[in-house]
Amino acid sequence: MGAPDIIERCRQEEIDLIAITDHNSAKNAKALIEAGKMAGITVLPGVEVQSREDIHVVCIFPEIERALSFGEWVWGLLPKIPNRPDIFGMQLVIDVQNNIIDEVEILLVQGIEATVDEIIRKGHSMGGLVVLPHLDRPSFSYTAVLGILPEDVEADALELSCRLSGGEAEAWRNKLPNLPIIKSSDAHRLCDIKRKCATPVLADAPTFDELRSALNGERGCAVLWPWALDIDLRI
Repeated sequence: MGAPDIIERCRQEEIDLIAITDHNSAKNAKALIEAGKMAGITVLPGVEVQSREDIHVVCIFPEIERALSFGEWVWGLLPKIPNRPDIFGMQLVIDVQNNIIDEVEILLVQGIEATVDEIIRKGHSMGGLVVLPHLDRPSFSYTAVLGILPEDVEADALELSCRLSGGEAEAWRNKLPNLPIIKSSDAHRLCDIKRKCATPVLADAPTFDELRSALNGERGCAVLWPWALDIDLRI
């Protein structure tokens, strides 16, 4: 999952816009952004935060400086438990050529000392978009831990897993609040990055601002229902 390798996989799958959201860290976002620029693929920096309740929250930002600042906030609330590479693997930071430039020695796959609501508010206060991911999963999702989402949940979008069939996704949509629903690869391996696991978005360009407009249904931009389209939207 090196930077050039991820971008090349996106190019092969004809994906124009991705977000890099490592667990409780934004330190690898810069390498992905640089690799994306060389290939004409937009990479938005972000963090997948694990809350005190063990709920995952995806926060996506318009530029690297804001993502790194948010990452510092997360780091300050992360219990300083050492990583066990023999169990959890090495937590490496790379540059755009995949050179290892650092290793995080504190365990990243753990909950921080902030609630899901506090994380959502912090992400928004720093100008980010907030997504509640993989709501259909039996662990680390809002629905698995706290039950049905409230109507006034302050997220910008909800995510369902790529593995769901169209009928399964539709059943979930019928019981979720009136927010845009996306699907994504949630890729942990290169082979997980697939066009069929992406969300089609109608927008003028693959940018953060256009994505925000699509999620809000502004200026003719829109997030399309990912399970309804088998057509090629390229023009």
